[in-house]
Order: sequence, then C-alpha cells, then structure tokens
Amino acid sequence: MARLGAAVTVVTTGTLDEPVGFTASAVCSVTDDPPTLLVCLKRASRVREAFHEGGPMCVNVLASAQQHLSDRFAGSLSAIERFAVGHWTTLETGAPCLEEAVSSLDCRIERIVEVGTHSVLFGQVQAVRMGSPVPALVYFNRAYHHLPHN
Repeated sequence: MARLGAAVTVVTTGTLDEPVGFTASAVCSVTDDPPTLLVCLKRASRVREAFHEGGPMCVNVLASAQQHLSDRFAGSLSAIERFAVGHWTTLETGAPCLEEAVSSLDCRIERIVEVGTHSVLFGQVQAVRMGSPVPALVYFNRAYHHLPHN
C-alpha cells in the first residue's frame, strides 16, 4: 500500500475549545448522493475515543507548504500543541476547520465499522470550504511529495 499515493489530511473532531485531530492519508470518497467519505483511523490511536457515531468530523486537505502540520498531528504532541499552529474556525458541525486548507469537508459521522486494526469512519458531508488553488501534499512510498498546481 506504500505505492498507493494519497492526499495528506488532518482530520478533526470536538470543538474549538476541546479539539482533537490526527493526520490521515487513508481517506476517500464513497458516494456523491448523499455526499459521503471514509476515513481510516487506527483502533489503538489515543484519539479514537473522541470520534463516535453522530459526532462531528472535518477532513482538512493539506497544501504542499503544510507538511509541518501533518508532522504535528502525526506525532506525540498534545491536542493543545497540535492546534497551536494554523487558524481554526468551524463550519456546520462545529468540528475544527483549518482556514488555510486546500479544502475542508465538514461531516457528521454516520457509521463506524471496525476492520482488523482500524476503525473506518463514514462521514456524510454537511459543508465544504474550498481554499486557494495551491500545490498539493501527497504521501507516496513512505515519503511526502509536493505536486504542482496547474
């Protein structure tokens, strides 16, 4: 699977007062009617408990210049330290939304399916915010890559 390139995202839940988030590249569209996506989260993750059916979830797609955010949210920093960088607001669900993201998909978690070592979170999109058209950040072959914007 290391040879399957993917966009790098920061997935959040909670509120601006009590934010929770992690870095994910296992994110994909499921259907456009209703607009639904899935996010895979390691079951052993310390943030897993914060994500629950009916809860808010925002998928923030990172730009090429935001690799540092991916590293922050993938590391061992506390929630306060993770969210100390960037400008965070909310859309419809109240989950933290990164203002500088390439795009943000604000979702309500409709279902969680446990598969092996991971939880698969299905989120129905409630709101979308499109950021500036900038180069994208992808993860491929266990390394970050920066795609140009055309």
